[in-house]
Amino acid sequence: MRLPFALDPRGVRRQTLALRAVLALILMFAGSAWADTMQGVVIVVIDGDTLLFKPDHYHPSSRAFLKVRLANIDAPEANQPHGEAATRALKEMALKQRATLEIVATDTYGRKLGRLEVAGAALNAELVRRGHAWSSSRDAADPLRSVQEEARAARRGLWADAAPTPPWVWRREQTAR
Repeated sequence: MRLPFALDPRGVRRQTLALRAVLALILMFAGSAWADTMQGVVIVVIDGDTLLFKPDHYHPSSRAFLKVRLANIDAPEANQPHGEAATRALKEMALKQRATLEIVATDTYGRKLGRLEVAGAALNAELVRRGHAWSSSRDAADPLRSVQEEARAARRGLWADAAPTPPWVWRREQTAR
């Protein structure tokens, strides 16, 4: 009796390689395919990188708004130097504005992580460009890193200080006290 699949090691190896290739393709496209993009209005700015977003359409079983942290950036904390300026900048660019939000993940606090666009401007990158936030990407090839270097070289926003303290360092120092 002949089995419908190969037990020959070379056949198993080919099947395994084919399965891995298909899985790699699925994973490669999964990030963009599973990202949830929606239209709505920014109803509250909490700080320089966190806001409340009211989608135009939402499922009745969900909340009427989402708490969103802007992905791939980290703005100064409210009680940190430049924290109020970062919050004010995000309010000026987004508060009560129609926006497009692309949800890319959910963090450990249940906040959605997303990229926000208002009037064609990518606000995550714009906050970094204006010197109101750091790029939180560790990838040196990330475009936000080069935008941050341009802001630093031009001494915009928080980069006007000789050695601004990154928010992750600030938070660690505050919890140590």
